[in-house]
Amino acid sequence: MQTGRRLPVTFVRGSGCRIYDESGREYLDLVAGIAVNLLGHAHPDVVRAVSAQAGALIHTSNLYFTQPQIDLARRLVELSFPSRVFFCNSGAEANEAAIKLARKWGARNRDGAFEIITTTGSFHGRTLATITAGGQPKYSDPFQPLPHGFVHVAFNDAAAIESATTDKTVAVMLEPVMGEIGIIPAAPGYLKRVREWCDSHNLLLILDEVQTGLGRTGRWFAHQHAGITPDVMTLAKGLGGGVPIGACLANPRADVFEPGDHGSTFGGNPLACTAALAVLHVIERDSLVGHAAEMGEVLRDAIKDLGAKDLRGLGLMQAFEFEAPKAKQFQLGCLEAGLIVNAVDDHSIRLVPPLIITGQEIDRA
Repeated sequence: MQTGRRLPVTFVRGSGCRIYDESGREYLDLVAGIAVNLLGHAHPDVVRAVSAQAGALIHTSNLYFTQPQIDLARRLVELSFPSRVFFCNSGAEANEAAIKLARKWGARNRDGAFEIITTTGSFHGRTLATITAGGQPKYSDPFQPLPHGFVHVAFNDAAAIESATTDKTVAVMLEPVMGEIGIIPAAPGYLKRVREWCDSHNLLLILDEVQTGLGRTGRWFAHQHAGITPDVMTLAKGLGGGVPIGACLANPRADVFEPGDHGSTFGGNPLACTAALAVLHVIERDSLVGHAAEMGEVLRDAIKDLGAKDLRGLGLMQAFEFEAPKAKQFQLGCLEAGLIVNAVDDHSIRLVPPLIITGQEIDRA
């Protein structure tokens, strides 16, 4: 199906921050499968772990326990906050789980409140509920009528969230850094004020860390820059290092799911959980969270030296603007030169390289 416009290249293998097409030509990858390949391509620790697990047990369904899933849930809780974990296959699924969780929580705790305040231009996935939550008409308009229950306000405007809150409101759902629209970080004090508002008005705070989580911004989770903790957090993308997996974490206050409320046939299967455990192990062992912060500064300086406009981002999640609508032309030119970047629209370039990228590779780019 023609669901997207692909670039004119076919890749067949990769190693580290480099990827190779069918003719053997090498490219330096500054997109990492859209912020997925945190450890680059074919990282030996992930390859070994997945290969061994594939030879033992790939799938059982969630009718049973498996040790990799237990271990991964425990590790995610250790890295984040006291919570229960639901495993799925993608960021959209994780956000769907968060939306359902919020609605059930509202039925129990706020007299049936069900509306979720989100921000215009955010991105939470491509299911019917998540494109509605995202508030980008270019994605949602072709699929009217949309589910009701979402209220959109401007990002980085805490007062707008406060004004939009009614007795029907159950939660606020935010990205700590808006990713798909072109890397727009939360302003200083914004997330803290929203957290305080949610606390004082008995609302859940849901943070979509699908793109920002697991070291991408120079912290394990982007909300840690603001010194806050959400009630619900969603993860995916980099969690499996390229193997599909998502997760929805809920603290004890928000943990209202009961058997039968939600599910996923493939979610958290032994293969995906083993890959994720290997990814988390390498990130911690090789101090890649701190490395991402350091390399983010190197990347920002390199972009500044090019005279780029409106440079913005956190860690290894950076973007810059062209005044003229030439981002897609720039993306193609980079591809021809052996460099992979991402044009998110006609003006903006997104750079989300693997966390293992070196200063020498940034200089080369």
